[in-house]
Amino acid sequence: MDSTTQYFQPRTFSIKLWPPSESTRLMLVERMTKNLSTESIFSRKYGLLGKDEAHDNAKRIEEICFASADEHFKNEPDGDGSSDVQLYAKETSKLMLEVLKREPEVPVVDTPLEPADTVFDISGGKRAFIEADEAKELLSPLTKPGNSYKRICFSNRSFGIGAANVAGPILESIKKQLTEVDISDFVAGRPEDEALDVMRIFSKALEGSVLRCLNISDNALGEKGVRAFGELLKSQDNLEELYVMNDGISEEAANALSELIPSTEKLKVLHFHNNMTGDGGAMSIVEMVSIAEMVKRSPNLESFRCSATRIGSDGGVALAEALGTCTLLKKLDLRDNLFGVE
Repeated sequence: MDSTTQYFQPRTFSIKLWPPSESTRLMLVERMTKNLSTESIFSRKYGLLGKDEAHDNAKRIEEICFASADEHFKNEPDGDGSSDVQLYAKETSKLMLEVLKREPEVPVVDTPLEPADTVFDISGGKRAFIEADEAKELLSPLTKPGNSYKRICFSNRSFGIGAANVAGPILESIKKQLTEVDISDFVAGRPEDEALDVMRIFSKALEGSVLRCLNISDNALGEKGVRAFGELLKSQDNLEELYVMNDGISEEAANALSELIPSTEKLKVLHFHNNMTGDGGAMSIVEMVSIAEMVKRSPNLESFRCSATRIGSDGGVALAEALGTCTLLKKLDLRDNLFGVE
């Protein structure tokens, strides 16, 4: 071997995926801004943000999630950062959806987002039935001593009796710490008798909780469904946000709702979207009077949505008179109605 031959030691190198570059972080903010402010499957359900609101919230979300993932990285300095990137992506998606869900109710930019560990959400993934064994596993984080969950979302999972019997004691054990409960669309595809029993189990378990926000939308309630939630509704004196959308609210159901909620003085958000019932699929004057009475008893109302109910002229007059007492309104959605000249 001649003198020009050299020996090279093999080099070892590793790729660090964390932290992301500043341009990557900015790109994520812009992407979230677009997702929060343009039409999507989520915006059709929860609403859109304006571009400025979307950008401010996207920036806030990115900062929170970056800090959380960076702290995680510091605890595992020898890792390649892949788990931190996954955490970063997962938490930004979760908080972005939370912003969309809350957007129609309050000016989100002025409300600091809570850390992700206060939110328990099983609504992701495909819509599916859930039975006892899966419920026990899925809800196990709520059984851990000292957990800090304040906001729960069980939407998009259909609970049977077995699953409800598992969930009931768990919810009862943490109900004093809960401030927001989303049990929208949680009995889909169940026979009526079973669905009503599930609602009663959840209602009994959550009775006495001091909720700020309650969402019971997309459950085809009718009067029986509203009354199945009776124990929960009657115990709520501090509600600020109530969502009863796409529930087929009949005359009797509207009366029951107005009767069962003891106080609406603190209510800031009331949404009745897509509750077409009665003759011709329109909300009757009697139903509207009941809802109008709730509106009158809500002097602090800031966001009212009664779109896609096909309210007629008489109902429109009753509602308009009630809304005239709400001097703090910021958002009003009365699209797809049949008011008439009066």
